[in-house]
Amino acid sequence: MAKDKKFVSSITDMEVDFPQWYTDVVKKAELVDYSSVRGCMVIKPYGYAIWELIQKELDRRFKETGHENVYMPMFIPESLLQKEKDHVEGFAPEVAWVTHGGENKLTERLCVRPTSETLFCEHYSNIIQSHRDLPKLYNQWCSVVRWEKTTRPFLRTMEFLWQEGHTAHATAEEAQEETIKMLNVYSDFCNDILAIPVVKGEKTAKERFAGAKATYTIESLMHDGKALQSGTSHNFGDGFAHAFDIQYTDKENKLQYVHQTSWGMTTRLIGAIIMVHGDNSGLVLPPAVAPIQVVIVPVAQQKPGVLDKAYELKERLANIARVKVDDTDRSPGWKFSEYEMKGVPVRLEVGPKDIENNQVVLARRDTGEKTVISMDELETKVKELIDDIQKNLLEKARASRDSKTYVAKNMEEFEKTINETPGFIKAMWCGDQVCEDAIKEKTAATSRCIPFEQEELSDTCVCCGKKAKHMVYWGRAY
Repeated sequence: MAKDKKFVSSITDMEVDFPQWYTDVVKKAELVDYSSVRGCMVIKPYGYAIWELIQKELDRRFKETGHENVYMPMFIPESLLQKEKDHVEGFAPEVAWVTHGGENKLTERLCVRPTSETLFCEHYSNIIQSHRDLPKLYNQWCSVVRWEKTTRPFLRTMEFLWQEGHTAHATAEEAQEETIKMLNVYSDFCNDILAIPVVKGEKTAKERFAGAKATYTIESLMHDGKALQSGTSHNFGDGFAHAFDIQYTDKENKLQYVHQTSWGMTTRLIGAIIMVHGDNSGLVLPPAVAPIQVVIVPVAQQKPGVLDKAYELKERLANIARVKVDDTDRSPGWKFSEYEMKGVPVRLEVGPKDIENNQVVLARRDTGEKTVISMDELETKVKELIDDIQKNLLEKARASRDSKTYVAKNMEEFEKTINETPGFIKAMWCGDQVCEDAIKEKTAATSRCIPFEQEELSDTCVCCGKKAKHMVYWGRAY
């Protein structure tokens, strides 16, 4: 347990105070620091390295599906933002405005982008003329600003990093296909790279992105039983196209409006990694996004040959893992605790006796298990261990999620479950927002999604008792 540590400052046990545990891990694993700007964070090198690995893998997947990266301005004229009524109303409470340039008041306020739909729409209206110009498959890596009332590092900050895909298509069918395709890209990424299982589904009308025809989401469950929206994909239909006059001539030389999509993931994924995989010793990183996959800790490094052997082992592993040798003058015990805190998947220990016996000790972060292997098997065993840790973290996260997923058939069961054993609650819903609002008011739980994989748990709505239309995942969320 964290309270038994001697070499690294302890962290609060998650069972005692989960929010404080999260804050302790974020700080002591050296992921972020607080800045002088309220709600904004300094992402430190170790935290940013995780984001770079996320970005690299997502970017590869986007390009494999035919998308190109672009960059739009960070300022949006107020008149441009006002063109899509539902969109501007949805974001109005979160918008930061620039009113002065130097000492001069601007003739028109500029919005600091909370999202870039209007900018992409303006651009598309200028460059799309013919069916030959379609589809447009663009993605942007940038930061956005949303004026949040309460903030927490990674999970909800006033400025955060993200990617936002924006595409334009000739038909409604193509736009819908793109929307679901990118949702599946997100789902596969979370599963394969972050080792986080997700539930895929559609948002209710109330939870839909402002201006969208339909919003789809992947929802993950944190260790404390709260949900986290981990990625969204929106089908805009032709609503934005009408507002911004984005038209093209089809093959029959007739004018048509384009159909658009938008989809995004953010640095909140790092918060998800922390809260899905972390434990009372700190961060636990899936190897796929670990900046250091193997740390080599020399034992009795002052003795002849130990450091040389450590660097020789690093050289051997360089082609299969991201490896670091810690040759600082701190004690081995301090280093063990430090890299546990940082969530490094594999620790390799080597000392004089190990060298004499042609062996090393491998310790895995996910289970704490130690094994002694021959140096002759180093590359094979380390690769197998990294793969097994990645697989085990996914299986463990899935088991945790499934154990915290419940069924409620009436409001009494719903309230008892959400208050006593927080998690996902599967319950039937009539489709009326009145019931959705009532559930939130009574329990602080929101609809997370209408899952693609529907189950008929009962015939009646959990709230009003009328005929049910959908099975919905509900939960309290970050």
